[in-house]
Amino acid sequence: MNFFQPKLFTSLKDYKAKNYLSDVVAGIIVAIIALPLSIALAIASGARPETCLFTAIIAGFTVSLLGGSKVNITGPTAAFATIVAGIIATQGMDGLMLATIMAGLILIIMGICRVGSLIKFIPHSITVGFTGGIAVTLVIGQLKDFFGLTYPSGATAIETVDKLKLFFQNINTFNAWAFGVGILGLAILILWTKISKKIPGSLIAVLVGALICLIPVFNVNTIGSLYTISSALPNFSVPTLSWEKVLAVLPNAFTIALLAGIESLLSCVVSDKMIDDKHNSNTELIALGTGNILVGFLGGIPATGAIARTAANVKNGGKSPLSGMTHAIVLLLVLVVLMPLASYIPMPIIASILFIVAYNMSEWREFVSIIKTKKWENILVLVVTFSLTVIFDLVKAIVVGLLIHYAIVLVKSLINKKASKQDKTEN
Repeated sequence: MNFFQPKLFTSLKDYKAKNYLSDVVAGIIVAIIALPLSIALAIASGARPETCLFTAIIAGFTVSLLGGSKVNITGPTAAFATIVAGIIATQGMDGLMLATIMAGLILIIMGICRVGSLIKFIPHSITVGFTGGIAVTLVIGQLKDFFGLTYPSGATAIETVDKLKLFFQNINTFNAWAFGVGILGLAILILWTKISKKIPGSLIAVLVGALICLIPVFNVNTIGSLYTISSALPNFSVPTLSWEKVLAVLPNAFTIALLAGIESLLSCVVSDKMIDDKHNSNTELIALGTGNILVGFLGGIPATGAIARTAANVKNGGKSPLSGMTHAIVLLLVLVVLMPLASYIPMPIIASILFIVAYNMSEWREFVSIIKTKKWENILVLVVTFSLTVIFDLVKAIVVGLLIHYAIVLVKSLINKKASKQDKTEN
């Protein structure tokens, strides 16, 4: 079974005792980074605040234990926020559980069938297009909380265009206090990197924002004013099964599996360069599938490799899968002991954190770089994929993007063959 070789077991063969402290320190730092981000992503996904902590704990531990990378950190990522929000709005948490479990099964099948190496054939212009599109949808979804708007009772929107429309319809409810707190959060997040690389700016923004909003004059929504906070451990539950439900969530399951596979393997490629190692892509897919199945049964949202947290793991001394497992254990302790304190976090701070996440994931430099090449076929695929992701959804964007790309490849191939035949005839 050379397609399933967890890195944990091969890493421990030459593991030195001094590396353990390094792994533990890296795991703790990554957990500190993951904490406010997980809460923010849960809210952006329309789920309970603790839901993404479940994901980071369960999937983070499982994929580090069974995965094909030494240092990859798995958990909730911004790429899934809009997808999950749509599933919850249309199918409920039960539908999300089923879609996540089915995606896990698809990922395991992909790993067994050795599909890991084939994901690299997805054109770069498509990955940049849908990543940029997801970043835009994430920003639009946070405008309400950043500007402190109040929507009429029952006014909800699933599609990004509808969210934007709802935002402008209610712009007259603008809350200057909320906007000020959001701007402060952005300033901390941008400037803190110049002060410290070890302590994440998101944690400082959360602490400062919470302290300011304890002052009565600040009329700002907090997590506690909108959501019920729980420090309870996740419960095992089985989603309702029927052919109708399975067929209804199947497209979402494929979307989750494809996106999780792409993002995780991209994260592995990045970390390989950082530590001079080579991951096992099929092992990573099987581990990721297993993690998502467990997450589905235990009430989390889909998980994938997180590039930013993986990079932070390496930069802070992570050398083996033990750092990823440590990060999950630390988050478990935080969930049980400190989770009720999350109720004091202001919603505009959550929005500002997600604005920075969207900026970092947008790959706008790659976007500009593709346009500067002036290769019309790449630009066409990029713009179409980006636009469809924002206007419709990721499934349509990827399918149409792939169809256009390979249609162009086929036409070019036929033209080249015809030209080659003409040259031979003339000669």
